[in-house]
This record gives sequence, C-alpha cells and structure tokens, in this order.
Amino acid sequence: MALRMILEYEGYEVSEACDGQDALDQLSTRTRPCLILLDLMMPKMNGWEFAEKIEKNHFLSTIPVIIFTAFAERAGKLAATHRVLKKPIGIEFLLEVAQEYCGPPTESEKSPIRAAG
Repeated sequence: MALRMILEYEGYEVSEACDGQDALDQLSTRTRPCLILLDLMMPKMNGWEFAEKIEKNHFLSTIPVIIFTAFAERAGKLAATHRVLKKPIGIEFLLEVAQEYCGPPTESEKSPIRAAG
C-alpha cells in the first residue's frame, strides 16, 4: 500500500491486487501496464506461481516484472529473468525504477503500473 501511495502521489496510475490470481484477473481485463511490481509472499497464488503463469503467456511475458521482497535470496530462478530488489526500498530509488520502465508521469497521460502483493 505504501508503494502505491508514493507512486500515485508522484502521478503514476497504479492498480493493486491482493494476490497473484487477482493480478492475473486484472491483467486480462485492463490496460496493459508498463511495469508489474511483484511481492513473492502472497496468499492463494504466490509470486513464484504468478511469475510462472505470466511467463507462459505471450502477451503478458513482455511486461517487465520487478520483484520486491524481503527474501531476495529466495527468488531463485526468478532472479535470472526478472529484476529482484530487496525490501525495504528507498522512495528515490522506487521512483527511479518507475521512471526507467514507465517514463515520467504527466498530468494528461499517466502510466499504469500493476502491483501484486
């Protein structure tokens, strides 16, 4: 929730999912995001399962995924294909990552970001 508040304050459009399945459901019905921020520790469908599902989907596999986790050492094979950042993360760095993948936010055209977890 804190990441969402920071990104929205800076002008990014953010959608939040409570677990991996919710994120997949949202991805099937909403505008394609410029970035997915993923937590590995989620109920129902965890981050590893979510990443596996999107990697098998041609459309979704092209969306950059940044894994934010307190357990970076547990990311395992996900670290080979996704950027893994250890929590806690500084606000300035979070905004640099958002701008790297989504560009700067503007008032007229906000960049959608999906947050799972």
